[in-house]
Amino acid sequence: MFDFLLKPLGWVLQQFSYLFSGNFAAAVFMFTLVINLLLIPLNIKTQKSSMAQARIKPKLDELKKKYGDDRQKYSMEMQKLYQEENISMSGGCLPMLIRLPIMLGIYQVVLKPLTYIVGVSKEAIAAAQQSLGITGANEYLIQTEIISKINKNPAGYEEIAEKLNSVNFNFLGIDLTSKPEFNIDIINNFELNWLIPVMAFAAAMLTSLVTLCIQKKTNPDAPSMTGMMLTMPLISLFIGFTVSSAAGFYWACSSLISGGIQTVIQTCYGPNKMIANEQTKELYSRYKEEKAIKDKGLNK
Repeated sequence: MFDFLLKPLGWVLQQFSYLFSGNFAAAVFMFTLVINLLLIPLNIKTQKSSMAQARIKPKLDELKKKYGDDRQKYSMEMQKLYQEENISMSGGCLPMLIRLPIMLGIYQVVLKPLTYIVGVSKEAIAAAQQSLGITGANEYLIQTEIISKINKNPAGYEEIAEKLNSVNFNFLGIDLTSKPEFNIDIINNFELNWLIPVMAFAAAMLTSLVTLCIQKKTNPDAPSMTGMMLTMPLISLFIGFTVSSAAGFYWACSSLISGGIQTVIQTCYGPNKMIANEQTKELYSRYKEEKAIKDKGLNK
């Protein structure tokens, strides 16, 4: 259904893989970086929308106080205010609606590398799954399990194995086609691929903490999102143990890269900072107008 989006993303990721001599981890990291860099204008637009919302907040508070009991009248006056201030009510949502499908699309591509990166047909994948005896409700683990088994014993699957030779799924000794299997006995049952969910957790936690600190400095009046932002790392850790290491690795890269870029944008385009800059420009413009009027009067 979403092949129109996933196939182009898979092709681009495949080209990145070729660029890095088949290194899957390097390809995923660089592809994620490039995508996030391309999305910077959307992030800035979202930040500017937040600034505009902060700028008219006192006026919105006045409207709420005046028409608080009349929701219909309040809604009409609010829309009128947005039009007068030339602010889009959906300005902060639209960039997210564009960004989300792309990021989820990359996630789907990483979950199904045989289809979208290696280029194996659905029929060949289904045949390999049946002959290898791979079953399970989680379809996102099927392809990485096929890759793992064929890499260990390619006999009878030479066509798929030949295509797999172009991609290296190893990252610092971790097989990214494997799935981390958590065991409460950490000391005796530790597996190297557990580092991937831990990486995802650490990247999400670092991003959340830095974002919270910057938010308090640049926009202290914004609603606190501490609970949600500190819950996300735990969700990342949980997801890391339910998907392949490849998907967990992408999740970690996405959190780290998008979080780092968003941190820079929040620092440079913080609502209070932008409002102060706007007020400075208005004061300077007013000063120039008054000076021009004064000079004109002296010339007469």
